[in-house]
Amino acid sequence: MSVNPADSPVMGVLYGTDAMRDAMGERAFLQRMLEVEAALARAQARLGIVPSDAAEAITRAAKVDRLDLQALGAATRNTGYPVVGLVKQLTALAGEDAGRWTHWGATTQDIMDTAVMLQMRQGLDLIRGELLATNAGFARMAREHRDTLMAGRTHLQHALPVTFGYKVAVWLAPLLTMVERLDQMRPRVERLQFGGAAGTLASLGNQGLAVQRELATELGLALPDIPWHVARDGIGEAVCFLGLLCGALSKIATDVMLMMQTELGEVNEPHVFGRGGSSTMPQKRNPIACEYILAQSRGVHALVPQVLAAMAQDLERGTGPWQAEALAIGQCFNLAHGALAQARFLAEGLVVDPARMRRNLDATGGLIAGEQVMMGLAPVLGRGEAHHVVNRACDTAIARGIPLARALEEEPEVASRIERDRIAELCDPANYLGSAGAFVDQVLRRAD
Repeated sequence: MSVNPADSPVMGVLYGTDAMRDAMGERAFLQRMLEVEAALARAQARLGIVPSDAAEAITRAAKVDRLDLQALGAATRNTGYPVVGLVKQLTALAGEDAGRWTHWGATTQDIMDTAVMLQMRQGLDLIRGELLATNAGFARMAREHRDTLMAGRTHLQHALPVTFGYKVAVWLAPLLTMVERLDQMRPRVERLQFGGAAGTLASLGNQGLAVQRELATELGLALPDIPWHVARDGIGEAVCFLGLLCGALSKIATDVMLMMQTELGEVNEPHVFGRGGSSTMPQKRNPIACEYILAQSRGVHALVPQVLAAMAQDLERGTGPWQAEALAIGQCFNLAHGALAQARFLAEGLVVDPARMRRNLDATGGLIAGEQVMMGLAPVLGRGEAHHVVNRACDTAIARGIPLARALEEEPEVASRIERDRIAELCDPANYLGSAGAFVDQVLRRAD
């Protein structure tokens, strides 16, 4: 019955992951709500508000497998929220004496928001683990190819020589920062929601703050300084983080797809028999991982504005924006984790062809050394004249199909002042890598 491919049994293998669907799916949501209700009863029992045996009975009953989902669906349709029906069933399952202490002093949004926090905590654990593995793979790749020479490209054209290790380090650096962002963000995001009907905990009298503290301890969530029923910055920050992460992954996927083109052939996705194949062209090995990194990232990027727009909550309880979050949060987590899993596949198995990189670098007959030659001639000819001379030599090399070094040797201003060996040295792209290696080393030090 799913209308979203990420949640279907067939197309779902391409979008998201089973682990994240387990964490963010409806069954997990129902279980987390039950856990919040049980934790509330235990917290209040420690404070003498709820009988201890009642808290124990509520905890034993708080199992999603014991719910009548059909009845819960009918109740949800009627009230607009699942909590009323869930509490009714939990009350009955706990027994008449214990059940009457269920949901004491709480409101619907307390239970639902805190359940989402528990789901997000598990989801962020999954994101962090996959991100660390992905970073480790790219760090190994950058180290291995620190000095693998290749053409650097700007505007899709040869620009200056770089190394493949440098390119991978450029991919890796933002992902290392993502780990830092994630760790810094989590205490701000993973917070208890418990405020009662209008956020004041009035139903608990002078025990409201004590219950709040005990409940936060019971669930292992941070204690906010005030309920955040209508202050949704934490959820917004988490989803924006997923958007940033997917943006960084999209850059990697774009580079790999471009480098996989038949005409470049510098890298290839890890080959698995039949993967990326065509129904009619047996030779095809399409960039499937890259395509699904991009597709899932665009899905996340489309949902980020929905969550940010939902921050416009009215007064003490939102009338619509809050409900819109549920359409986006789970899918953002699932798609982001799916994109990250595909990126890990690349990080741990990308096939690199240094020989093809060298052939592509040499394909222009040394033209990629244009700036290198100009900077080498500038102290002799002056920068302006050096630029003019090298530009003319490049035009000659292109027009006649000869190497840049030969064209330079035919320039009187060059031939009369620069020896042939020095011209060859200036045209060797391996001599013009600047601080590329040092940059790679700096990134790898962060990765260690």
